[in-house]
Amino acid sequence: MKKNVLIVLVLVFTGFILLNGGEKDMKEKNVSAEKTTFKKLSPEEERVIVHKGTEMPYTGKYDKFFEKGTYKCKRCGTPLYRSEAKFNSGCGWPSFDDEIPGAVKRVPDADGRRTEIVCAHCGAHLGHVFEGEQFTPKNTRHCVNSISLEFVPDEATHETTKKAYFAGGCFWGVEYHFEKLPGVIKAESGYMGGHKENPTYRDVCYTDTGHLEVVEITYDPTKVDYETLAKLFFEIHDPTQANGQGPDIGAQYLSAIFYNDEKEKETAQKLIDLLKEKGYNVVTKLLPAKEHPFYRAEEYHQDYYEKHHKQPYCHSYTKRF
Repeated sequence: MKKNVLIVLVLVFTGFILLNGGEKDMKEKNVSAEKTTFKKLSPEEERVIVHKGTEMPYTGKYDKFFEKGTYKCKRCGTPLYRSEAKFNSGCGWPSFDDEIPGAVKRVPDADGRRTEIVCAHCGAHLGHVFEGEQFTPKNTRHCVNSISLEFVPDEATHETTKKAYFAGGCFWGVEYHFEKLPGVIKAESGYMGGHKENPTYRDVCYTDTGHLEVVEITYDPTKVDYETLAKLFFEIHDPTQANGQGPDIGAQYLSAIFYNDEKEKETAQKLIDLLKEKGYNVVTKLLPAKEHPFYRAEEYHQDYYEKHHKQPYCHSYTKRF
């Protein structure tokens, strides 16, 4: 009898150990599975997101980015902000005046002065939040590192944006003026029209690549039409100068429009004809964009005048229409 009882106790105890071990294994597997849902980060992403670093101002991809959609946590994919909350504060980092409810957590910063913001789901460092600056009616600015975010466009809106390509001398000045036009989502400096793939600024300036300095305009056609863009182009540079633009002399500074379709070509030609009727000897070339890929210029060329708090030296507005 005692022997049977002893056997039963041993079996119960063994089952208890196995059960707890199984539960422990299950918990460890769940934790492991949860960790694998996090995106693998690059060293720079880890420096900011995990170790609470800060990217340099005016260098992030979402600083001057205003397409419609959702900004998600780079590490775990949790939706954090909607594009409707984004605004241009001029600080050099993406700014939002509101978050998706429950998505962002505020914690005291280690410096004892500021308030840090992190992803409420995974704790990824986003940036800092400031209040009382009067930028928007909500009086709040979430100052966020671009590298902490991943943007997902609204499909319907994304399909209705269009692009236009203009070469009018140094791309710094062309970009500067277009970014101030309502309806323009973003303007980016780059190279177009030549034969070399992925050219650098040095290639374009010092070798015969055939490329021009071009600005790619992303715009909302429900707010601004192509003709308005083309008119502005002809009014912010001298379309009669054949050897460059202002003091910038060279083949990369020539005037050109890269049209996407026949309608854009007809619009550009109509404006050229109008200017010629007014006495302007226009030398602007019209070239098909589909035959000339756009190559985005180096990051230090993007938003150059805003980064350096200067005004264009070779581009100014002159009403011609």
